[in-house]
Amino acid sequence: MSSSAAASGTAEETKTLVNDFSVEIATVNGSGSQTANSVLMRTIFQMGVPVSGKNLFPSNIAGLPTWFQIRANAKGYVARKHDIDLMICMNPETAKEDVAKLPSGALVIYDEPLKLNELRQDLVFYPVPFQKLVTASCPEPKLHKLVKNMIYVGVAGQSLGLDMEEVKKAISKQLNGKAKAIEINQAAVQAGFEWSAANMPAQTRLKIVRDDKTKGQIIIDGNAACALGAMFAGVQVLAWYPITPASSLSESLIDYADEYRKDPATGKSTFAHVQMEDELASAGAVLGAGWAGARSMTTTSGPGISLMSEMIGLGYFTEIPGVFFNVARTGPSTGLPTRTMQGDVEICAKCSHGDTFHINLYPGNMQECFDFAYMSFDLAERFQTPIFVVTDLDLGMQNWASQPFKYPEGKFDRGKVLGQKELEEIKDWGRYKDVDGDGIPYRTLPGTPGGKGAYFTRGSGHNPMAQYSEKPEDYKQLVDRLRAKYDTAKAWVPKPIVEDTGSKRGILAFGSSDPAVKEARDRMKAEAGMDTSYLRLRALPFTAEVDAFLTSMDAIYVVEQNRDAQMLALLREFYPQFAMKFKSVLHYNGQALDAQTILDQITAFEK
Repeated sequence: MSSSAAASGTAEETKTLVNDFSVEIATVNGSGSQTANSVLMRTIFQMGVPVSGKNLFPSNIAGLPTWFQIRANAKGYVARKHDIDLMICMNPETAKEDVAKLPSGALVIYDEPLKLNELRQDLVFYPVPFQKLVTASCPEPKLHKLVKNMIYVGVAGQSLGLDMEEVKKAISKQLNGKAKAIEINQAAVQAGFEWSAANMPAQTRLKIVRDDKTKGQIIIDGNAACALGAMFAGVQVLAWYPITPASSLSESLIDYADEYRKDPATGKSTFAHVQMEDELASAGAVLGAGWAGARSMTTTSGPGISLMSEMIGLGYFTEIPGVFFNVARTGPSTGLPTRTMQGDVEICAKCSHGDTFHINLYPGNMQECFDFAYMSFDLAERFQTPIFVVTDLDLGMQNWASQPFKYPEGKFDRGKVLGQKELEEIKDWGRYKDVDGDGIPYRTLPGTPGGKGAYFTRGSGHNPMAQYSEKPEDYKQLVDRLRAKYDTAKAWVPKPIVEDTGSKRGILAFGSSDPAVKEARDRMKAEAGMDTSYLRLRALPFTAEVDAFLTSMDAIYVVEQNRDAQMLALLREFYPQFAMKFKSVLHYNGQALDAQTILDQITAFEK
């Protein structure tokens, strides 16, 4: 064993954590570390161990610190883990802070010149001569900066017990058939692997052992899953403006559509995508396409929703369908564009001036990102209104394991659309008449044969016949009907997932909070004997299942990732009679929610 490679520190290793630990890799943005980190995570996944990956990257192009967190857990817990078990330090600027935040006993693999072993005595340090290894393994000096990261994949892989053949498979998949790049990167990993085996003291603290829990699964992010759902839903028009963290949803949809949405006879695209000059124009194009009868959508984040609000109000008031995917980030203003938060709850629920309530869908996993994206187009057309699919950066851009999605069954729901035959038979048709008592009028599509499809619509006051009106009774009738339509949606939106254990202590959460809540509930029961019931909200408006859950609980902990308890504010608005039952569990530092945070806050309330 080389003396320079010997582990330093006096920390005593505790029992081995098999398939149950977290890794954080600290690098520099733009150094190519994303490929190395994805390979490390995918290798664990290919060995059958449930895993998730979270990329904490800065909002600049290159040069600032970035971190990648990998969580491996045999029980399937995929929320961010509060503590780090293995830190890989490659960035001199953050190395001291990275080491300082570690719990006692953690392992540290670091670039030898950093001399981090001098900082603490309660950690286990492994210095590695990365530059020496990359120089020996890669003959092209201009590539050393990028390939250097692959060295730590080999070093960590050997120490953790990863199968080298699985590492090579992961590299091939990540680099997608680029033979030269695959060869260079595999050589670097092999160099790190062999050096680690020959020079690093064996550690027994953290190990990966082959399992079969990921068999048949895929790794995907929520933006790609939403894009697939939109494509299968028959989306015809995408009008968008780039914004983090939503851009990759549009980009994924464009890529999928370019490959799969071609007319087989002509080879022409059956899908139109336009990058608009700004978010306001994007919303206008969505509404224009929706009015014309196309299935249309946009993708954005909180700042974009703010700019779109006037157009969204127009869509609500004139009853034009369109789908708005909001991948929320940390605000206000530009905030932290590359950090996550559930901070757009209220703006999406009530977007626009005046009195509005919008249908919102809150997917909580990859399957629901796909399903709710598909469903949103049916809901938009059935209710003739803008629909929000609300995710966040954690759900939208991070790596999640999922079962493959099933091909959707059934026909599209186009809602109450009058065709040529119906228009010829109707004598007294009003665009905004409530004929069926559900608040939803009938609509026509421009271009319907017979010349009766076109109609005039306006954002100012109008009566049931779509005629301009400022009469008080016409306006009141109109907005009351729009509220009735919102109430009708209760029977159509996804029902919440309810787990009633008999406990009168309830937890209510939504979206990306779900993995952390599940883990926290298990830990509360195992560690403190504290049982909880759980409702995962999946849509607005609140449905009868929410009514029943809130009625049956003595205390309700509302878990959300924002400062101002925005979901709790909506609950209090709709359920003032339960105001004293609600307690806020909040997390809003830009990192993904972890189970320990929930556990600590609920425990404090229970004391």
